[in-house]
Amino acid sequence: MATQADKLVSEIRALPEEEKLRLLDVILTDLDKPDPELDHVWATEARKRWLAYKAGRLSTVSYEELMAKYNRQ
Repeated sequence: MATQADKLVSEIRALPEEEKLRLLDVILTDLDKPDPELDHVWATEARKRWLAYKAGRLSTVSYEELMAKYNRQ
């Protein structure tokens, strides 16, 4: 017996690409709820990284170096 999700998946696969993208945007927007605790954790981490960078304890990598690393894989 097909579940409701199975039926939706079947219907979604039949949609044109533009409609799939619209549906994806709606789903992602709906799931992206603010989480104050998570926001606080990330703000604290960003602050620590910024202070480490300013103090010279954190090295940086250029965009080009980073992209070269992942383009080799």
